[in-house]
Amino acid sequence: MEPQKVNERNSSTGNLQPPAQTRSEPQGAITDLLYEPQTPEELGIQSSIVIDLMLRLIRQEGEVSVRRIMEVTRVSLKIADTILTKLQFDHMIEVAKAGNIGRASYTYRLTDEGGARARDAFERSQYMGPAPVSIDAYNEGIMLQTKERARIKSDAVQNALAHLILPDGFHRRIGPAINAGTSIFLYGPPGNGKTTIAEAIAGLIGGSDPIWLPHAVTTGGQIVTLYDQLVHKELEMTKEEQEALGQYDRRWTLFHRPAVMVGGELTMAALDLRYDEISKIYDAPLQMKANGGMFLIDDFGRQQVRAADLLNRWIVPLESGIDFLRLRTGQTMRTPFRQLIVFSTNLDPNSLVDAAFLRRIQMKVEVKSPDDAMFLKIFMTMCDKLQVQKPDRDTFMYLIQEWYLKPDRKLQAVHPRDILKIVKALADYDNKPARLTTQNIDDACSSYFVGAN
Repeated sequence: MEPQKVNERNSSTGNLQPPAQTRSEPQGAITDLLYEPQTPEELGIQSSIVIDLMLRLIRQEGEVSVRRIMEVTRVSLKIADTILTKLQFDHMIEVAKAGNIGRASYTYRLTDEGGARARDAFERSQYMGPAPVSIDAYNEGIMLQTKERARIKSDAVQNALAHLILPDGFHRRIGPAINAGTSIFLYGPPGNGKTTIAEAIAGLIGGSDPIWLPHAVTTGGQIVTLYDQLVHKELEMTKEEQEALGQYDRRWTLFHRPAVMVGGELTMAALDLRYDEISKIYDAPLQMKANGGMFLIDDFGRQQVRAADLLNRWIVPLESGIDFLRLRTGQTMRTPFRQLIVFSTNLDPNSLVDAAFLRRIQMKVEVKSPDDAMFLKIFMTMCDKLQVQKPDRDTFMYLIQEWYLKPDRKLQAVHPRDILKIVKALADYDNKPARLTTQNIDDACSSYFVGAN
């Protein structure tokens, strides 16, 4: 990852806190997609998947109430009762406790025959969670919710970047790309705010209209988990919103738009379906988890795989908006590729990508090193933030002359914060007020910089 930027990064990959947002009720086709199924057939998946899921749950917990089964599987009471009644008729389960408000209050346990069937279910898969939706339903949901999205206004972009000191009009290079929702290439020297800018973009996207996503999908009888607690942050609906929505398919959950951020640790395996030999469950690739939101590849070119291999992986999805994933059975799973993908690098783009790839990146945004005036502004701003007495002109010019001009060192936006933090630490150690002198400038810079450049 790049060094820390002018403002400290206040969140990790999965803990971005989006700004307040205006939420709208689902309309049109998405409402139809959320229609609550009334029968097992209307779930749109093989009934055996739901049966296996229920049997695994009962075997794992011993005695399970209907309410608990509904809570875990996210199927309606009507469907749960239909399936449980069939399992009881087939002597797979029996009533352990009967409540006083009908079958909805029953608690079930496995019979000997049901225990054998449950063991077989565990052999097939160890998935425990909401019943999956079909891959076709997932694809439809993503396409519906990325076709038209709420436009992020200019003042919102400016506010999101307000904590950074950037060239005038910089937001005009970022805002249109966010609204287009395709791709951005951030490049420039290290330490000037590329990752912080990308995080601001993630906050904007996360704070826009929310998105309905399932926890898992199924294709060819296989289960692919989509939900990732580091990426997907559930958005709690108000009582009024729930009443307006009414009964819906609770296999779908309302989330903030996801933001997936990776750096040098990215491998090609993370971009394909990952099969766990023990649980016999597939984990969705990162780009699928980012659908409807943002996918940042930070430090592009410094991954454990060749940049050319990563580029080849992205060319077709960027062009077509469709990604193809292969299961172990040889089946191909077709999914939308519908997220804002951001490449961030401090390497020369011309040494990383060819013209064909650059043509597919809609917006290229250079994040340059600050000029003298911007560096001074950043420095004084950080003095206020860190409560260090602002230097006079001669002291500041000493810093520039001795530690930048003489060694021919480039100005970086991150330097003021880092240098002033060391000055502050030295002052605290000496139990003195934090102020800049030529001596503590030398002490701080000699601790911070390595070599002549």
